[in-house]
Amino acid sequence: MQKPKARGNAKHGERMIEVRVRFWTNDIAKRKGAIMPRHAWDSGVLAVLQNAAHGISGTNPKPFNSLLDLSPVLAEMLMRQRITLHTGRKLKSLIKDAPARSKR
Repeated sequence: MQKPKARGNAKHGERMIEVRVRFWTNDIAKRKGAIMPRHAWDSGVLAVLQNAAHGISGTNPKPFNSLLDLSPVLAEMLMRQRITLHTGRKLKSLIKDAPARSKR
């Protein structure tokens, strides 16, 4: 796969890739239609938002069933949009490149 080329300056607000996480809040309060402020279930939906500067078309929200399910759903959404994450300084000290496999 070819390495993408850098583009010109993006407008303010388009320099970041945005992912929206929304948590369900229904049926927590005892009264129908009411909410408990600052309370939510550990499940909901995740979506990658559209960003023309990055060539991201956006995604329909995809549900996750618990916080443990959030990372795999996020990884799938990023891969679908062909988004590449680069390791930051803090993790680089913990993560090393995988050793080269020997050819048989």
